[in-house]
Amino acid sequence: MKGKSFRKSGLCVAMGICLASMALPALAANTDGSLSGRVAAGAEVTVRSADTGFTRTVKADAQGNYRFPFLPIGTYQLQASKDGQAVGAPIQVVVSLGNEANVNLGGATDLAAVQVIGSRVITPVDVRSTESATNITKAELERVPIARDAQSVALLAPGVIQGQYGGASFGGSSVSENAVYINGLNVTDFYKRVGFSSVPFGFFKEFQVKTGGYSVEFGRTTGGVINAVTQSGTNEFKYGAELVWEPKSLQSGGDNHYDRSGDPFRIASRDKRDRTNLNVHASGPIVKDKLFFYAMYEFRDYRPESTNDAGSTFFKGKADKGFWGTKLDWQINDSHLLEFLAFSDKNETTTDNYQYDFARGSRGARSNTQYSEVGGTNWALTYTGYLTENFSMKALYGENKRDRIASSLNDQDCAAVQDRRVAGNPQIGCVSSALIENGADKREAARLDFEWQLGDHLLRFGLDREVNTSDNESFYPGPSRKFYQIYPTVPGTTLENGGVVPAGVNAYVRARQQEVTGTFETINSAYYIEDNWQVTPDLMLNGGVRVEAFNNKNGAGSTYIKIDDMIAPRLGFAWDFRGDGRAKVFGNIGRYFLPIVNQINVKQAGAFLDERTFYALQGLEAFQRNGATYYRPILGAQIGPIDNSQGDGTVQDQRSKVDGDIDPVYQDEVILGYQAMFGDAWSWGVRGIYRRLHNAIDDMEITSNDILCNGEPGGIGYVMGNPGKKVKLYTDTNCDGVKDGYVDIDTSRAGWALYDAKGNYVGERGWVKPKRTYRALEFMLDRAWDDKWAFNVSYTWSKSEGNVEGPSNSDFGFDNTGRTESFDDPFVNLNGDGALPNDRRHQIKLRGAYAINDNWTVGATLNAQSGRPINAFGLGNPFDPTVYHSFYVCVANCTAKDFAQRTYELRQRGYGGRTPWTFDLGASLTYQRSFGGADLRVKLAVYNLLNQQRALEVDDSYETGVGVVNEFYRLGTGYQTPRYAQLTVSVDF
Repeated sequence: MKGKSFRKSGLCVAMGICLASMALPALAANTDGSLSGRVAAGAEVTVRSADTGFTRTVKADAQGNYRFPFLPIGTYQLQASKDGQAVGAPIQVVVSLGNEANVNLGGATDLAAVQVIGSRVITPVDVRSTESATNITKAELERVPIARDAQSVALLAPGVIQGQYGGASFGGSSVSENAVYINGLNVTDFYKRVGFSSVPFGFFKEFQVKTGGYSVEFGRTTGGVINAVTQSGTNEFKYGAELVWEPKSLQSGGDNHYDRSGDPFRIASRDKRDRTNLNVHASGPIVKDKLFFYAMYEFRDYRPESTNDAGSTFFKGKADKGFWGTKLDWQINDSHLLEFLAFSDKNETTTDNYQYDFARGSRGARSNTQYSEVGGTNWALTYTGYLTENFSMKALYGENKRDRIASSLNDQDCAAVQDRRVAGNPQIGCVSSALIENGADKREAARLDFEWQLGDHLLRFGLDREVNTSDNESFYPGPSRKFYQIYPTVPGTTLENGGVVPAGVNAYVRARQQEVTGTFETINSAYYIEDNWQVTPDLMLNGGVRVEAFNNKNGAGSTYIKIDDMIAPRLGFAWDFRGDGRAKVFGNIGRYFLPIVNQINVKQAGAFLDERTFYALQGLEAFQRNGATYYRPILGAQIGPIDNSQGDGTVQDQRSKVDGDIDPVYQDEVILGYQAMFGDAWSWGVRGIYRRLHNAIDDMEITSNDILCNGEPGGIGYVMGNPGKKVKLYTDTNCDGVKDGYVDIDTSRAGWALYDAKGNYVGERGWVKPKRTYRALEFMLDRAWDDKWAFNVSYTWSKSEGNVEGPSNSDFGFDNTGRTESFDDPFVNLNGDGALPNDRRHQIKLRGAYAINDNWTVGATLNAQSGRPINAFGLGNPFDPTVYHSFYVCVANCTAKDFAQRTYELRQRGYGGRTPWTFDLGASLTYQRSFGGADLRVKLAVYNLLNQQRALEVDDSYETGVGVVNEFYRLGTGYQTPRYAQLTVSVDF
């Protein structure tokens, strides 16, 4: 029995999973890991990195506990000593990102029986962790087919799906609720919170995807966190190169789709690309054991080709701006470390536009050239100080820059014209981009993090502050700076400005002028404290609180939204109920707040002009430019008044436009889970998740003055507030035409004026409160890599329900984060509860690799998921004459001038069924071989092996006017990427 126990203990130590009887919590900062355990009381424990020479020694306390905080991730030799004499042989331990390796050295002096399972000495079951996270190293990713970007890595985690606008949805959240960190620097886009700064795949070292339960150190997210660290230099000089090639000859053509009349709806057969990336990298010591460098330059050549959906314009692009990045690490001594990260992900794309005849496959003359610039330079300086054996700190300061620049050659002379009567809503004017934008975003980030060990309590506390500044200039192209959109209609239809379509008119033009210029700043700050208490040898409790503040400023530099004292408590537990370090029950409950994006500052609090004028369409005028034929609308009589209610071109008094007591958007989350090992390499787990979103900050049109002026017409206009709650606004309180004080309007029951068919005021109504709940069960099975094979599979059952997707709304294809169309009037979400757009009820994810021999490895990934719900949006309601998105469809008497005579049918969320299941299967074959001092790796990966091209999104609008059926309803607007292959060749010396 004694022998069996020792063998089991030795194996646990080798894998880094065995726990001391009083081992401390598994907690680490967002750029490194930590190591803890138990040894004889008073013994000294030393960790040493063979790669960098970093060495640190601590003395165990009276109970035998030891701990190393803030350890750079990597492999260490762990050695115990007593009275100056080594005890046992050194043990190899891997410290992974965001985790704590727990190793019980006990009193053992003979570790000859230790069996290491391959090189994986990462904790499969961390019995002191309460969060839900997935760690994936670069080595693991090299064995399987995975697209070479951080978001694709995140999609491997349970409960994460691809959302619209190029983002990812974590646990039912919208795509604008996530945060991304590289080496501790927040690189999330703060303008819309969709997208982030990135580096080449080879520059990364390890990823951690946090899907829930993360500690108070992290905030400003109600979705998930992608946490990554980059490569670093060591004492060994290394250099190499990696070529990644995606030829269009190895890509399948996209499927062409046609509308119900047989006309082109989405032409994709010419959509292909050639992509070649070559990175060269070098690393090594500048001063051995002291100062190290890692540097990379990547040459890029990206040449995309595509047509517009109608197949009438051919686009040929080119982007060849390279990436550069570097990392410097200075081990000043064993108590003080300094690291510097810098990179540029600036990218420029030039796209030539050509007239195209899809039927003949012939390309005509060049019609325009578009220019796009994104990305920028980023840097961060981080200090780590081990001030005493029990007290450590980290300090970071950095800057993150992202450009948003888009323009074209024809911008000065050509207006944008879109014909929404035709499949694919083609641009028929001589510009293909609707908005000229010149934006630059800059984040200045600073944070301090501390850890203080006090007996059985580990205190963690810190603060962080970000100043996010957006310089912005945007407007529509053309001499009039107006965007002309042509819509089908029928006489008698009421338009969004209140105008009524006259007899004989079956199409109208909306001419929209939208402009804004200025500098806009937001300051986000927070401080936190957390206690991690080892109550018993097998039970750990953690409790913390994060206090946040958001300060948004207008174009004049004055604060117009300030929310502070946002208290986010978080509690968790982890119970090693068997006491053997191989199984745990864990849980947590927490609150998470979401900041307001800078786009709101620009569009709500700048010199913002949004003017919409409606005209009867009297036909199209053809004209020639660059040898191509284009069209512009012939404007007839104006229909209704000019509408500039959302912006008249001035920096307005925001007291009358923004709720003076606005509440933040936040989410509460509860997770309960179980995880265990069986055998030496297998682990499995299950967890239940419940999330509930509270509040929304969005724009609402306040039209009722009943609370002020006894029902006199007027209203306040569009305001930012919490739909379904009280808003405090500065306005005219005595009806003399002068704003003179504040008034509270309970938007759960008031704020929208109701009139009968004769125009008589009959009362008012309010808005439904925003609701979003997410329930999920996640099942996971993992087999650790042992130099032969590895396997990971997860199944997620989830249900995302409510009436609001989040700050981003993909229901209507409207990507203005924080200014969605969900609450513009009370009828958009009325009786609209149901399955939300990110409700993928079933998800199955699999990845695995098998080494055929020492040289050949095969890998595979599978992402299978059920479809998203399809809605059937109407454009009216049975309560008033408003023509706007709703869940009501007119089915009879739809042209009646008296809206009360129309017959409507309620069609709740999901009325149109669901999109089909999708199966994305990838396969790879890797060849590796060493030649003297060189290591060669060749990998061929094929993505979407089955070449499925099923619809991911469809047109949810059932009507284009009251009673006018949308002929494109349920037709696809987004599809799976066709099959393509990628060849990677790398040589390292």
